[in-house]
Amino acid sequence: MPDARDASPYDALLLLSFGGPEGPDDVVPFLENVTRGRGIPKERLREVGQHYFLFGGVSPINDQNRALLDALRKDFAEHGLDLPVYWGNRNWAPYLTDTLREMVRDGRRRILVLATSAYASYSGCRQYRENLADALAALEAEGLELPKVDKLRHYFNHPGFLEPMIDGVLRSLDELPEDVRDGAHLAFSTHSIPTASADTSGPVEEHGDGGAYVKQHLDVAQQIADAVRERTGVDHPWQLVYQSRSGAPHIPWLEPDICDHLDERHAAGVPAVVIAPIGFVSDHMEVLYDLDTEAKARAEELGLPMRRSATVGADPRFAAAIRELVTERAAVERGQDVTPCALGALGASHNLCPVGCCPARAPRPVAAGADSTYA
Repeated sequence: MPDARDASPYDALLLLSFGGPEGPDDVVPFLENVTRGRGIPKERLREVGQHYFLFGGVSPINDQNRALLDALRKDFAEHGLDLPVYWGNRNWAPYLTDTLREMVRDGRRRILVLATSAYASYSGCRQYRENLADALAALEAEGLELPKVDKLRHYFNHPGFLEPMIDGVLRSLDELPEDVRDGAHLAFSTHSIPTASADTSGPVEEHGDGGAYVKQHLDVAQQIADAVRERTGVDHPWQLVYQSRSGAPHIPWLEPDICDHLDERHAAGVPAVVIAPIGFVSDHMEVLYDLDTEAKARAEELGLPMRRSATVGADPRFAAAIRELVTERAAVERGQDVTPCALGALGASHNLCPVGCCPARAPRPVAAGADSTYA
């Protein structure tokens, strides 16, 4: 095992996330950031923003990132890992460019990045790498010395990510009425993406139907279902489902949608459903609205008992997993032999995104990969 107290050559960790509005006046400007370059009129953005307005115009994601920051700093301190943790967002304050500028001015020269997305995909990995390149370009234009930036590997199959989700499913099953519990169906939910994007997710050799995106989610779902069977003695049927579709209706996206799936399971006579949002790190807006509001309402219309299990959030086991990933990557950079920690059939993901991994529709500069614009 790598030394749990040694992060060298890295001198900082950057938590990189999506961002979200923190009040009603933020909603439309936030959505303008998210959809920049697509020419979507403000009237349409106000319609889309109704999801946020239902919750006072506040996305929970920023508070959840603050909680994760606290958990990481606490875990690092308890284990003697002297590594400062910063936070920057793609679409709202604190903005990534501002945070990187702060890090450079604080003297940080080797930065490791934790993205709040556990799986391979364009939007969950490469787009963050594009954002890093954009921020580095802005700092370069200001005449600042650029740091070297690396990104932590995908952590979907790290036990510190899996175990909290397993416990969440077990708790949700316990909350169901006893007479429907053993027959409950498990619906493992993640963000739908265009099928063309899914098919090209991951390294080139993994491209194909669903690509690494679907393959990784199926592996996680199988591991959770197996753990539930081992701990309860009940073999629950399960399926990978999708939510939060957006974009033009003529473009194919991954299916089935969670609400359609509830209809199908009810028609098939399933007595109850547990929805496990395995594709999300925290209970942000898409979990609160698409699952806790829309899917919950559909289940109630059907008279179908439903529970939604928790995401990982700021669970101490997840914070410990991040520490382990940091010291693992640091040891690799120091030239040590390391056995990476990963469960399931797929093994540990690559440390360096290879050329052709999760390609964009149009080539753009990227950082933290084999095809990086910035070394």
